[in-house]
Amino acid sequence: MNEDRLSPRELEIARAYASGDNYHRIAEQLCIAPSTVRTHLAAIYRKLEVSSKLDLHRILEGDSPQQRSQTDQAAIISELALNLEEAISRERALSEVLRIISGSEGKIDEVIAALLGYALELCDAEFGLLLEYKAQSGFRATYTRGIPPAFHEWWVEQGDYRPDPQTGIGRMEASHDVVNIIDVRAEEIYRTNDLLRHATATLGGARSFTAIPMLAGKRLIGAFTIYRQQLRPFDEKTVQLARMFADQSVIAIENARMMSELRSKIDRPTA
Repeated sequence: MNEDRLSPRELEIARAYASGDNYHRIAEQLCIAPSTVRTHLAAIYRKLEVSSKLDLHRILEGDSPQQRSQTDQAAIISELALNLEEAISRERALSEVLRIISGSEGKIDEVIAALLGYALELCDAEFGLLLEYKAQSGFRATYTRGIPPAFHEWWVEQGDYRPDPQTGIGRMEASHDVVNIIDVRAEEIYRTNDLLRHATATLGGARSFTAIPMLAGKRLIGAFTIYRQQLRPFDEKTVQLARMFADQSVIAIENARMMSELRSKIDRPTA
């Protein structure tokens, strides 16, 4: 049997991973580090000559490994290489963002500009906005990157803006959860001539976009939105990547706020 190639620990990890557990859950169950789980899985894949969780599951269920042509093998290798390059790019971007945040001394503009820039590049999006939020007045487009001038001017003219609850940003405001719009022109609200949706589609030329809530604890402080001008919905991996940048934006904004408060206390004359 193929399973005979694995040690008892490798078999335990293989079965857990094939059943849907992730690195961290397996690590907690076995009292080992997630990196150790990954090392074991690399050995498991090599020993069983598999290249996916689905193949692993099939072999553990008793199926014979599928014979692949050279073309199939080349396709798998190229896909794995691309995934590796994407993962390396994400790690480099996150490291650079963390470096910028740590050295910013509360200078928020360069941090947000970097965050939006990396987010657009890695999420393959044309433009993005960071909207600050106040419960009393709504959203304001404080930071933008790559935004079409007409759409930027529209946001400037609005100042603080309260979106309709049926818009993507309005739904995000109510739910405090990610809203992923496949096609901004396909939803009913587009046909009602809603101001925000009309501006997004017409002035921004957007077709697909995702809105990520920026939360400080349970408090909504803004929205991180990225847009594609072609009909290409954001998949779950890309949404998670955008959420990572939104989280880093929250850290940067909260750091800037604390630095501002600290400077005010230092500058304030003592009684």
